[in-house]
Amino acid sequence: MNIIRCLLAISMVLLSYCLYAQQNMVLSGRLKDQTGQAIAGATVTLMKDSTLVKAAIANGQGQFLFTRLKPAVYRISVTYIGYASYNSDTLQLNANHVLPDIILQPATATQLKDVNVTARKPFVETRIDRTIVNVDALISNAGTSALDVLEKSPGVLVDQDGNISLLGKSGVTIYIDDKPTYLSGSDLAAYLRSLPSGSLEAIELMPVPPARYDAAGNAGIINIRTKKLKQKGFNGNVSTSYVQGVYPRSFNNLNLNIRNNAFNYFVSAGYSYNRNFSDLLIARSYFNEDGSLLSDFSQFSAISRNYRSPSLKMGVDYYKDKNTTIGIVLNGNTQKATGLVGNNSLLYNPAHKLDSFVTADNRDVRTFKRGGVNLNYRHQYDSSGRTLGIDLDYIRNESETNQLFKNASYYADSTLKGRDELQGLIPSGINIYSAKADYTHPLSKKAKIEGGLKTSYISTDNKADYAVTIAGITTPDYDKTNHFLYKEHINAAYGNFSKEWAKLSLQAGLRLENTIMQGRQLGNAVKTDSAFKRNYTNLFPTFYLAYKTDSASTQQFILSYSKRIERPGFNDLNPFISPLDKFMYYVGNPFLQPVISHSLDLSWVYRNRITTKINYSHYAGEIGETIEARGDRFFSRPANVGTSNYVSLSVNADLQPFKWFTLHWFGIGEYSHFKGNLYNNVLNVDGMNYVTNATAQFKIAPTWNAELTGLYRGKITNLQFVLGDFWTMGAALEKKILQKKGSLKLSFSDLFYTRLNYGDINNLTNASGHYRNKGDTRAAQITFSYNFGKTYEKRDRSVGGADAEQQRIR
Repeated sequence: MNIIRCLLAISMVLLSYCLYAQQNMVLSGRLKDQTGQAIAGATVTLMKDSTLVKAAIANGQGQFLFTRLKPAVYRISVTYIGYASYNSDTLQLNANHVLPDIILQPATATQLKDVNVTARKPFVETRIDRTIVNVDALISNAGTSALDVLEKSPGVLVDQDGNISLLGKSGVTIYIDDKPTYLSGSDLAAYLRSLPSGSLEAIELMPVPPARYDAAGNAGIINIRTKKLKQKGFNGNVSTSYVQGVYPRSFNNLNLNIRNNAFNYFVSAGYSYNRNFSDLLIARSYFNEDGSLLSDFSQFSAISRNYRSPSLKMGVDYYKDKNTTIGIVLNGNTQKATGLVGNNSLLYNPAHKLDSFVTADNRDVRTFKRGGVNLNYRHQYDSSGRTLGIDLDYIRNESETNQLFKNASYYADSTLKGRDELQGLIPSGINIYSAKADYTHPLSKKAKIEGGLKTSYISTDNKADYAVTIAGITTPDYDKTNHFLYKEHINAAYGNFSKEWAKLSLQAGLRLENTIMQGRQLGNAVKTDSAFKRNYTNLFPTFYLAYKTDSASTQQFILSYSKRIERPGFNDLNPFISPLDKFMYYVGNPFLQPVISHSLDLSWVYRNRITTKINYSHYAGEIGETIEARGDRFFSRPANVGTSNYVSLSVNADLQPFKWFTLHWFGIGEYSHFKGNLYNNVLNVDGMNYVTNATAQFKIAPTWNAELTGLYRGKITNLQFVLGDFWTMGAALEKKILQKKGSLKLSFSDLFYTRLNYGDINNLTNASGHYRNKGDTRAAQITFSYNFGKTYEKRDRSVGGADAEQQRIR
C-alpha cells in the first residue's frame, strides 16, 4: 500500500511538472530589414484572438522573446517607425518555438500617415559596447536638468560640486550628441544645469568606448543624446516646469522642426533659471610636531547662487539625393551666475577658547559664453552600407569672473584687528578647431571595418588681475596676478573591426594619438616667465567579445578591455594661485603628467533585463585633488598621486513582475586602493564603497502613472578624502492629457531632507579637516509637456566631430 501511495505521489509530481512546463513555453524571433541588417527598438506584440497577451521591444540584435506562455493559437504583430506594419499568420504553440527571421518592408507615404507609436521605451538597454538609458522612461526626469538626469542613471554619481563619476571612478568624459562638451569641473556642472531634461532623449554610458571615440577619459564616456526631430512637415515639442524648494527654479525647452523633400530645418531653444543655497561648515585642527593640539578653526559659510541660462541650437540639413546629406549646425548658450558668500571664521587656542575671528562678505559674478559651428557631410556609396562622414568644427568659449572678497578681523573681545579687500578680474578665452573623417565598409551582412582620421588644435588665453586694498591703499597682488597661454595639437587615426556569428560577436579596435603641447606662464613685476613643452604618442586598443547562449539572447556573456588616457585640464597646468576665500586657495601644477589606465570588464546579461558586471581597473599616475596645510590656510592642488586599483561588482536590473509594476534597480560594491607619495608622505589608503538606487513605477490607470525613487550611497574613500554616507527618496505622479500628446507631472525630491554631504580630509601634515554641506535639495516641481506634429521617418542627424579636449576646460 505504501508503494502504491509513493508511486501515486511521484506520478502527481511528474504530472504537475509536465503541466507547469506546458504553461511556461518560450516564443522568440528576430527582425531584419531588406538588406539583412538587424532592426532594434521595434515594438512586437503577441495576440491571442483579438486580445493583447504581451509586448516586447527588439534588442540591439533585432531579437525579441516571449516567456511563460500557455499552449494556444497566437499571432505576431510588429510596428516600427518608417516600416510597414507586419502581421503574421496564426501559430499553434505547443512547445518552445523559434520563428524564422521576420523581414520588415519600408513603409509607403500612405502607410506613414497612419503610424501611431504608443509603446514606451525600456529604461535601460544593453549593447555590446554601451548601456543606453532612455530619459523619458522616468517620470521624475521631467522638469529637471541634464545634471539631475545623469544622477538617476545607473552607476553615475554626482557630488555636491557637480563632479561626475561612472561606476565609482572619476575622470569620465561628457559628450553631447557624440560631441565633447569641452568642459569639466564647475563649468561642466553649470552647463549641464542649463540644459532642460525636455531636450534630452537618451544617456549612453560607455565605460569601455569603441576606438572611434577619443581615448581621453579614464572612467569612460557618457554621451548625452538630445532630441532630434526629422519628420516631414512641421512638428516639435515643448516643456516647461516650475520648481519650488527654499528658492524657485525653472527649466523650459522648445524643439521645432520643418522638413520638405530636400531640406530639414531645426531649432532647439531653452531657458533655465536656477537658484540654490549651501550651508557649509569646515572644521580644521592644527597640531604641533609632538601631536599636541595647536589650534582649532571653524568656518561657517552661507552660500547663495543663482544662474540664468538661455541656449539656442539651430541648423539645416540638405538632402542632395537619397545617399548624400550636407548640414550645418549652430549652437550657443550664455550663463550669468551670481554668488554671494557670507562666512564667519573662528580661531580657537589649545584650550578651545576663542582667540580671534574673521567675518567675510564675498561676491562673484561670472559670465560664460559658448558658441560653435559644425559643418558635416554624409555619403552612402551603395546599398551595402559603405559610408563616409566628414565633420569640421569650431568652438569658442569665453568667460569673465569678477571677484570681491571683503574681510574684517577681530580679537576675541570683538576689537577690530584690521580690514582688507581683494579684487579679482579673471577673463578667459578658448578656441577649439577640429576636423575628422570616418569611413565604414561592410565586409558582409554581419561584418564590417571602420576607420578614421582626426586632428584638433586648441589655444587658451587665461588672465587673472588681482589687487588688494588695506587701510584705503590699493596695490597689485603679484602673487595671484598671472597670464597663462596654452596650445595643444592632437592627431589621431583609428581602425575598428566587428563581426557577428550565430552566437558570437566580436569587436576590436586600435587608436593612435600623438599629442604636442606647450604652455607659457607670463611673468609680472615679481615673478619671471616660465614655459614647458611636451610631445608624446600612445596606442589605445579596445576589445569586445560577446557570447549568447541561444538565438533569443536569453543569456549573454560580454568580455571587454580598453586602454585610455586622461590629460590634465588646461587650467590645472597653470602654477599660479587662485583664492576661493581667505583661508582656501587653488594652485595649479605645471608638472602634471597624463594618466594611463587599463580596464577589464566581464558582464552577464540575462534576458536583456539583468546585467551583472565584474570590473578591474588600474590607473598609473592618477590625477587627484590634494590638500596641503600651511599655517591656517589650505591649498588645493591637482597631482599625480601614484597608482590606484579598483575592483567592483555591479548589478543592474530592469524587472516587470506585473503589468502595472516595473522596478529598476542598480547596486555596486567597489574596493579601491591608492598608493603613492603626497607632500613627502607615503599615501597608502583603501576602502570599500557601496552605492544603490532604485525606481519603482506604477501604472495606476491608462492615463495615470506614479513613481518612487531611492538612493543610498555608503562612505567613499578617495585619496585624502572620506565622503560620508547619505540616503534620499523622491516621488512623482504623471497624468496624460490632450489625447496623450501632453502630460502634467508632479514630483518631489529628497522628501525627508536627508541628503547631507559630509566627510573628512586625511593625510595632512600636522592637521586634520572635516566638512558638512547642506543644500536646497528638497523641492516640489510641476511640469507640462506637449508633443505636436507627426512621428515617423526618424533619421540620425550629424552632430559634429570635435574632440575631448574641451572636456578639460575648468
